[in-house]
Amino acid sequence: MNIKYDLKPESQRRAEPFKPDKPLPFGLLRTDHMFIMDYEDGEWKNPRIIPYGPIEIPPGAIALHYGQAIFEGAKAFKHDDGEIYTFRLDMNAKRMNKSADILCIPNIPEEVQIEAVHALIDVDRLWFPEQEGASLYIRPFIFATQDSLGVHPSTQYKFMVILSPSGPYYPKGFTKPIKLLITKRFHRAAPGGTGSAKAAGNYAASLQAGEFAAKFGASQVLYLDVTNTYIEEAGAMNHYHILKGGTVVIPEFTDTILKSITSQSIMEIADKIGIKAKQERVRLDDFIEAVKSGEIVEAGGFGTAAVVSPVGEYVFEDGTSVIVNNNEIGEYSKRIYEYYTGIQTGKIEAPEGWLQKVERRV
Repeated sequence: MNIKYDLKPESQRRAEPFKPDKPLPFGLLRTDHMFIMDYEDGEWKNPRIIPYGPIEIPPGAIALHYGQAIFEGAKAFKHDDGEIYTFRLDMNAKRMNKSADILCIPNIPEEVQIEAVHALIDVDRLWFPEQEGASLYIRPFIFATQDSLGVHPSTQYKFMVILSPSGPYYPKGFTKPIKLLITKRFHRAAPGGTGSAKAAGNYAASLQAGEFAAKFGASQVLYLDVTNTYIEEAGAMNHYHILKGGTVVIPEFTDTILKSITSQSIMEIADKIGIKAKQERVRLDDFIEAVKSGEIVEAGGFGTAAVVSPVGEYVFEDGTSVIVNNNEIGEYSKRIYEYYTGIQTGKIEAPEGWLQKVERRV
């Protein structure tokens, strides 16, 4: 890929390492530049890195009216050797193309997606926050730009990548587990739809549920399947629970559940963490009974942003609730979090291919 560079003048770019004097928020900051590539006339073309800023799209762009938009979320970390490494970016690229298939968007070769991300990080590497537990959050996304009010797949798209210097999701470490609302009012996705895609519209559809959950002091909704029988997602995360003895159970992936790269990775390294992992359909009633009996000792969500979000309480609309592990952070969840982040930051040896060094080119 022949990337064109149109960078800010040196006097307007970050000239020294980013050393914030207080914990950074997650996802709010931006680096100096962004990557853009266009799709038109049946091919992806004109890859370029330009200064971060507004973009111009027509008011009739299909993405604005019919939601033809997908995205990914990944992270890069600085290791003790001073170099920056992306984490399992190939998995994000594969999932982007799966989402693209579901929303009738043209694929982008995985190696092209990875090269775009690495090139942008290389340009803005001085933006990596010199702070314990920090990362560069990576947001690649594709949206339809054809100016048309007809309901059909667009013939034009933009693929973009932006970066967000971010502090740790838990600035003070694990302190208190979250609360989830169990309700039959909302469903994240329906069979045969876009539930297994990382589609923008799925997240728009979750906002109402999140606002409703907040009325009960909960962070999000525990989503059930459309029959209200089986557990699906924990808000925007894959749900998990842990049985006595250390077996992690993750709901079986279906077309209404997004395959979390975090979940898949934890299952791959479970033996190294000293746990077991399996997937199965999880009946809500069985889950509640197992929490009450103590067979389930921990629960929570797996995802890119937080890695592990332990849940200490599941509340119902009538005000009743069930408590997991005395509403405290469990040892297994801590162990998973520490091992996983240890791999990301280079403190623990990573499985082959999980980390890719961002080469210095500019």
